[in-house]
Amino acid sequence: MKYFDTRILKLIVVLVLTQNSLLAQAIYEDERYVPETDPLVLEKLDEWQDKKFGLLMHWGTYSQWGIVESWSLCPEDYGWCERKKGENPQNYFEYKKEYEGLKKTFNPVKFNPEKWSEAAKNAGMKYMVFTTKHHDGFSMFDSKYTDYKVTDSECAFSSHPRANIAKEIFNAFRNEDMWIGAYFSKPDWNHKNYWDPYFPPLGRNVNYDPAVYPEKWQKYVDFTHNQILELMTDYGSVDILWLDGGWVAKNSQKELDHFYKDKQRESPTGYIKNMMISQDIKMDELVVKARKKQPGLIVVDRAVHGKNQNYLTPENRVPEKTLPYPWESCIISGGGWSYTPNAKYMSGRQGVHMLIDVVAKGGNLLLNIAPSPEGEWQQGAYDLLEEYGDWMKINSSAIYGTKPIAPYKENNICMTQNKEGSVFLAYLAEEGENKIPSEITIKSLTPKRGAKIKMLGSKRNLKWKSSEEGFKIIIPESLQNNPSSKYAWVFKISGVN
Repeated sequence: MKYFDTRILKLIVVLVLTQNSLLAQAIYEDERYVPETDPLVLEKLDEWQDKKFGLLMHWGTYSQWGIVESWSLCPEDYGWCERKKGENPQNYFEYKKEYEGLKKTFNPVKFNPEKWSEAAKNAGMKYMVFTTKHHDGFSMFDSKYTDYKVTDSECAFSSHPRANIAKEIFNAFRNEDMWIGAYFSKPDWNHKNYWDPYFPPLGRNVNYDPAVYPEKWQKYVDFTHNQILELMTDYGSVDILWLDGGWVAKNSQKELDHFYKDKQRESPTGYIKNMMISQDIKMDELVVKARKKQPGLIVVDRAVHGKNQNYLTPENRVPEKTLPYPWESCIISGGGWSYTPNAKYMSGRQGVHMLIDVVAKGGNLLLNIAPSPEGEWQQGAYDLLEEYGDWMKINSSAIYGTKPIAPYKENNICMTQNKEGSVFLAYLAEEGENKIPSEITIKSLTPKRGAKIKMLGSKRNLKWKSSEEGFKIIIPESLQNNPSSKYAWVFKISGVN
């Protein structure tokens, strides 16, 4: 796929930023991928692209309040940052103190990661990414560089034999032969060298100028490197380092300008936007050190243009087209990214169709499930994963190890192809459509002469015939009334022209 002319693309970006931030993100991503050169990483990236389906989990002390992760600590004037919990949410400093006090009451005594890993494996997931630390700075692992962590003696869960939550989760999923990803927030709003207590926080960014206080900033850089290297050293094999907080970057001024334009409003922290020249976390150095511990490590420095973003991560949306680089849609399965009481989860039909759509466009799907304060998943999450599992038991060969084939979708039929040249057509059934049509017409592809066509889940060869434009698959009545799976029916063609 060819890239747009740069001048045209810049003009499009300017227009779209004033209309829709999601579309802006899509255009923005199109020109922001730098291919990896490390052969071990390239090999691992190819393996990752074949896995197609993963699990993301946002979990921290914030689950006790059922709020949007750490964001209420951030003094930015957006609805999803509002402070609505606690005894005195109108007083920011009292609120922050109470929020950080949630460490003392965090006690997920029903924590059972083996139950989660079994459900994820049965759903067909092949890798997972867990929030070892979100922006609030609370470490869900036993870091020796902070007391703001789940294993600190003041945390109610610290005396539990499974208190080192990240290690327990990694082990449970690794035992199910799933790849391990460590989500880690580059900003840390609890650390004195990111939000210096001398200065009030004015936004999500560091609240002083690193160029004016280089020693202070270097201490923060060292702290960040040390924590990540703990995860790379003491927690077994780690396959993906998934970094969040893209504004913490060497060229953060440009990132900040983009962010404020996206929001279609003036910066709530006006002068800080112009002050933030650089939040250089020394990512190149960090990646070299991390890969010495974990050779071939995939690094995802999200929303930071450069070589350390091995794949891109459209957030809570599916791109409209195939993309010319490795990518993964991270999607909320129900409620929000973090625990939401009485969350409504997507239906099995929605979930299966989304997975097929993502894979047909060449991406991976990373589905988010948020544990409760007690350490449980809601029943809706298990129900959704069971729906995935039932479908994948029949149709997974159309998902794993496949790549797009043009035009990737025709009407309600998505297309993939495997490395042997077989093509899969996934017919996305409408709501209430439980019977397969007697004929399915495809105009954009033609089977090779003598090609065999079967519906996955059935052993019988299906008749097909060429038409003036494309071909038709003939479905016998016995199969029409007895689909092998729900929501989407997949036909395998042994070869196409």
